Amino acid sequence: MSTTNTPAETPQTNVANVQISQSERFTNAVIKEFSSNNGAVTLTPFQKKLCQNYFIKVDQTLKDNERKRLAKAENYRESLAFTWDNVNMSKLAIDVIAYSSVELDPTQPNHISIVPYKNTANNKYDMGFLIGYRGMEIKAKKYGLDVPSDVVCKLVYSSDKFKQFPKDKNNPVESYSFEITNDFDRGDVVGGFWYHEYKDNPEKNKLFVFSKKDIEKRKPKYASAEFWGGTKDKWEFDSAKGKNVKVGTEEIEGWYEEMALKTISRNAYNAITIDSKKIDDNYLAILKKENEMNDAIIQNEVIANSNKESLDFEDAEEVGENMLEIEGTTVLNDVPAQQQSMNLSQESESGPNF
Repeated sequence: MSTTNTPAETPQTNVANVQISQSERFTNAVIKEFSSNNGAVTLTPFQKKLCQNYFIKVDQTLKDNERKRLAKAENYRESLAFTWDNVNMSKLAIDVIAYSSVELDPTQPNHISIVPYKNTANNKYDMGFLIGYRGMEIKAKKYGLDVPSDVVCKLVYSSDKFKQFPKDKNNPVESYSFEITNDFDRGDVVGGFWYHEYKDNPEKNKLFVFSKKDIEKRKPKYASAEFWGGTKDKWEFDSAKGKNVKVGTEEIEGWYEEMALKTISRNAYNAITIDSKKIDDNYLAILKKENEMNDAIIQNEVIANSNKESLDFEDAEEVGENMLEIEGTTVLNDVPAQQQSMNLSQESESGPNF
C-alpha cells in the first residue's frame, strides 16, 4: 500500500495595499521637497504629527477661500483657483519644516495662523504664517536666553486697585499689588501690565505697565472692527452690479478686552532676549518670514484709500478675495462675503496630488 505525502498548504495572506491618509502623503511630500533643495532632513514623530496638522489647516484654508471665490459673480472672480495644484510647495515645505521644528501647531488656538498670498511671479499661492501670542510664548521658551519662571499678563479696570513697586536701593525686588474689588462689574479697561517672575532669583523680576494709551498705540493702524470694536463699513450685495456695495456704517462691539490682553502678552514674550547660541536655521527661517509679514503690514496701509476694510494681519485667521500687489506678491484681504451667485455643489472636490 503506497502512501502519498502531500505537503501542508501554507495559508495565503491577502495583503491589501495600505492606504495612507492625505496628511501623511503631505508629510512625505514635504520631506521630499525639502530634501531635494536643502539636503536630507529627519523629523521627530511629533514633528511629523505637526506636519499633518499643517496639511489639515492649509487644506481647510484653501477650501474656505475657494468657496468664497466661487461665490463671487464670474466677472469679479479671481481666475486662479484655491487648489493644491496652485500652491507653491517648495516654499511651503521649507516653512512647514521650520515652524513644526519650533512645535507651533496651526490647529491650536493662537499658535499660528495661515494667510494665502498670490505670488504673481509664478502664479502660485504662497502660504504666509502669522505667529499668535501663544506661539510667541513657545518660541521664547525654546530660544530665550533667560526665560522667566512665570509670565503674568493682566488688564487693569477702573474699579481695580493696582500699585507698582519699582526696584530701588530700599526695594531689591520689583513687584506690584493688584486687587479686584468688584468681580462682576470691574468697569472700563484703564491699562494693563506684564510681570516676568524669576522664582530662583527674584532680584531679576521685571514689571512693565501699560496705560490704555500705550495699548491703543500698539493697535494696528487699520485694525478690524470685528476684533477691536468701532465703526465698520456696511456692505450689501447689489445684484445689478454683481458685487457688494457700501450702504453705510455700523457700530461693532468687537473683542477689545481680548485684543488688549493679546497685545500685552505679545509684548511680554517679545521682551525675552533670544539666546544667540540657540539660534538655528529654523529660527532664522522664521525670522525671515516675520520680516516678510512686517513688510506686508506696511504695504497694507495703502488700502486706507479704498472703501474696503483692510486685513488685520496681527489676528488674521483667513482671507477673502480682494487683491493687493506687494512687490511681486499679491496679498488677499478680507472683504465682506459675497452672496452666493452659483451652486457651490459644483465646487471641485479633487484632493491634493501628492
